[in-house]
Amino acid sequence: MGAIDTLTERATFLRESLQKSQTITDGSVSILGSFDHRLSALEAAMRPTQVRTHAVRVAHENIDKTLKSAEVILGQFDRTREAEIKVLKGPHEDLESYLEAVDQLRSVLRFFNSNKSFRSSDGVLSNVNNLLGKAIVKLEDEFRGLLAKHSKPVEPDRLFDCLPDALRPSSGSPGQQRDSDKNPTGTNNSEHQAKNLETAVYTPPTLIAPRILPLLRKLAQQLVQAGHQHQCLKIYSEIRATALEKSLSSLGVEKLSKDEVQKLQWESLEAKIGNWIHFMRIAVKLLFAGEQQLCDQIFEGISSLKDQCFAEVTANSVAVLLSFGEAIAKSKRSPEKLFVLLDMYEIMRELQPEIETIFDGKACYQMRESALGLTKRLAQTAKETFGDFEEAVEKDATKTTVADGTVHPLTSYVINYVKFLFDYQTTLKQLFQEFEPGDDTNSQLASVTMRIMQALQTNLDGKSKQYRDPALTHLFLMNNIHYMVRSVRRSEAKDLLGDDWIQRHRRIVQQNANQYRRVAWAKVLQSVSGQSLTSSGGGSVVGSDGGNSSGVSRTTVKERFRSFNMQFEELHQRQCQWTVPDQELRESLRLAVAEVLLPAYRSFIRRFGPLVENGKNPLKYIRYTPEDLERMLGEFFEGKTLNDTRR
Repeated sequence: MGAIDTLTERATFLRESLQKSQTITDGSVSILGSFDHRLSALEAAMRPTQVRTHAVRVAHENIDKTLKSAEVILGQFDRTREAEIKVLKGPHEDLESYLEAVDQLRSVLRFFNSNKSFRSSDGVLSNVNNLLGKAIVKLEDEFRGLLAKHSKPVEPDRLFDCLPDALRPSSGSPGQQRDSDKNPTGTNNSEHQAKNLETAVYTPPTLIAPRILPLLRKLAQQLVQAGHQHQCLKIYSEIRATALEKSLSSLGVEKLSKDEVQKLQWESLEAKIGNWIHFMRIAVKLLFAGEQQLCDQIFEGISSLKDQCFAEVTANSVAVLLSFGEAIAKSKRSPEKLFVLLDMYEIMRELQPEIETIFDGKACYQMRESALGLTKRLAQTAKETFGDFEEAVEKDATKTTVADGTVHPLTSYVINYVKFLFDYQTTLKQLFQEFEPGDDTNSQLASVTMRIMQALQTNLDGKSKQYRDPALTHLFLMNNIHYMVRSVRRSEAKDLLGDDWIQRHRRIVQQNANQYRRVAWAKVLQSVSGQSLTSSGGGSVVGSDGGNSSGVSRTTVKERFRSFNMQFEELHQRQCQWTVPDQELRESLRLAVAEVLLPAYRSFIRRFGPLVENGKNPLKYIRYTPEDLERMLGEFFEGKTLNDTRR
């Protein structure tokens, strides 16, 4: 019973608890339902407030954006005011700061150009453009002033210091070389000089201080950015061209017209040509090269303007230099001009690669063509002068005779001319290639040399006929041909003309020596010949050598001695005035005469001398001993005066 009651009580308690829990649950549900209703009402009440809050937030964001934009615009205005102050102040005190101000104005301009929706943009743009216009004008003035201040002519001494040692003048004359580099004609010994200059180093002078170049470059870039290329070109070319022309003028370059060149005396013209050759080398390798470097540095990255500026800077100077060369190339040709023409041709060929490199831009085309044209004209004129010389040698009609039969001035002139030509072998071969490319230049030079020699020989044959004495004709030819042979043997012409030429002309020398001896001494030898002596009365004797002179007339023998004396004395008097300038040839000729004369004379005296010695006044007939004759032969061909021979 007790246990049931306990269970009953517990069950009752549990039922009551469940009832209370249901009541609480119902209350909670009621309360929650009430909250949901209220929340819905609250949400409905809050919705306008939320809308207003979002609008306020968006408005704040818009205000922030506007403030930031205003701040940027105000910053642009501030930058404009800062730049304006610097622009109005000018670039003289602080160019770097001034250039920054110009860049600021350009930045402001770009900003307002990309934001034209701003109400004030048009006004700002107008103001900034106005400021930029003023700034660029001042930049032009600054560019002009800075460039002019630092563009000074290069003094000759500075230029000479930039040359290799071999080309530096030994005195103050711009065109004067060291004496060792000159040949006897006054022209350059080009072959040796060319070898010395193959490895020569040229250092273009500094035309503007390196510290100034960055400023000039920035100024040029600003002018180009502003569309002022033409003004920049005009300023630069005028100032640098003036400095360049003054540098050349200080060096000695003159602007001469063709007529002025034609009127110059040869000595003066030759000196000016020598100077011109040095001026060309200095101008191209130093001044023009320096101007090109300067243009490259200042107009870096602006190639079209750089080429045009360089062309306009150098145009007048190039024209002045080339015009002198043109005047020479077109002047009246004469043999003495050949060597200077070759010198001029040589320097133009030497400089041609550098001219092509330095003047490589389109704007420099005409200058490149002018230089190449001058090279070709000089080659053509030199070739024609060469031809003129050959013709002039053959047709030389000078009536000047050398009374003593020595080497004619024409011979020494032509031989010296030919020897000097061999100083220009390389140049001549290049010249031959201009007109006959591919041919053997050695054979061309040999052919030309042989033609000149033959022309000389032909002329000498003609001149030899002017002598009345045939013996002097042969002596003259002997002397001149010998001079030709000896000169060739001692020069580079020997290898070119060859041994055959030398041997052939040595035979000609010997033939003329033999002919001289035969013609000059035939009558004298006839006088001391025992042949044709016949008896014409008077006594006869036996010669001291046992030879029988029986039947020979004393009178005839006396006549022979008298004739011999007279002829020998006449020859002695006349031929002592003749000249054989080469000592070896002179001794050889005397010996050749002595070898036929002295034995004949000794024989004649031995055979017929006693006929005279036994008579009256033997010394009247036998005036000379063989030793006397030998001594007197030693006086032949010395070129003595008539008074000397009479003594």
